[in-house]
Amino acid sequence: MIGIILIAVTWILLRLEGKDLGAIGLNAPRLRLREFSAGFLVAGAAAALQQFGYSLATGTFWRLNPDLSGALLLESLRWNTNSVLYEELLFRGYLLYQAIRLLGARRAVPLGAVAFGIYHWFSYGVLGNPVAMAFILLLTGAFGLMCALAFATTRSIAAPIGLHLGWNVISYVVFSAGPLGRAVLIPASGAGRLRVEGMAGLLLGLGLPMMLVAGVTYYLIRMRRGITASASS
Repeated sequence: MIGIILIAVTWILLRLEGKDLGAIGLNAPRLRLREFSAGFLVAGAAAALQQFGYSLATGTFWRLNPDLSGALLLESLRWNTNSVLYEELLFRGYLLYQAIRLLGARRAVPLGAVAFGIYHWFSYGVLGNPVAMAFILLLTGAFGLMCALAFATTRSIAAPIGLHLGWNVISYVVFSAGPLGRAVLIPASGAGRLRVEGMAGLLLGLGLPMMLVAGVTYYLIRMRRGITASASS
């Protein structure tokens, strides 16, 4: 519901400027579907790799949730889709579009990334814990940077939504590592979610997501350079 409301508000604001939803890339359905799918597959593969890494590090296998039902699966998908659409439309929608227009992508993209990281201080409830705040700012800020750059490069919200939803659906729905708890697969040990301490935990919890961000960012920068070169030739 909140996603529909934000789309409606975005449409109204754009119409006041004489524009439509194409300004945030809700156009060219075939192209946007490809961008969405690419983002979903890349981020989803990284999320799956992380969860299998946790499994290997802890010696715990996965099993199908015996309480899984169609209603539970649909509710989990609905919640994750709603939360992703809310965050993407808020941080990579109309506001980022205007920030890029007024400040340029070089300033708007990092600004949007920092805002996304700070937002998660509140959504994760870590205010007052400096270590957790620094970790959350680094991790979610980097993810926000990747998604903001994807928006600036493709001029569409499709790729950011795909990246965000791919990570969340695989982590939260498939491997039950989200705030809703048990979904499709659960640890055979009975733990609510797998946790790894020490260097392995740091590599899987921070290093692997940062590798995802670095790889996608590198690809997007090369893509932007190619677009710029084609436009100037």
